[in-house]
Amino acid sequence: QVQLVESGGGLVQAGGSLRLSCAASGRTYRGYVMGWFRQAPGKEREFVATIRWSGGSTYYADSVKGRFTITRDNAKNTVYLGMNSLTPEDTAVYYCGSSSKHNSGIYYYARDSVYDYWGQGTQVTVSS
Repeated sequence: QVQLVESGGGLVQAGGSLRLSCAASGRTYRGYVMGWFRQAPGKEREFVATIRWSGGSTYYADSVKGRFTITRDNAKNTVYLGMNSLTPEDTAVYYCGSSSKHNSGIYYYARDSVYDYWGQGTQVTVSS
C-alpha cells in the first residue's frame, strides 16, 4: 500500500505561483512513477506532469509546459509541482498518483488508468 497526501493548494491571482507537495508513505519502491493530474468542475481528470523516482525523467502536458515544474526529493519521499504564471484555466483539484507499472516511455504515464494509488486532492483556484 502507498499513501499519498497532497498539500499546498490555495487561492492565487492570475500570474501568481504555487507549489504543491505530495508526500508518499508506505511502500515507496523507487521503481514507481509519480504523476500530477487535475480535474476542473464539469471536466474529466487530465494529465499535468509525471516524474520517475529513479533518474528523475519528466513529461508534461502541453498546456503547462514551460510554466510548471515537477521535481522529487527521494530522501523525503515527496514530489512537488511548481506552478508559475497561473491562469484561471489552471483552476482545478490537483491529485497526485503513484504507478507501479513499468514502461520505458515516460509518456506512458500520461494516462490516469496506469496509476494504482491517489491522494485526496488539493484545490487550486486562480482568480482573474
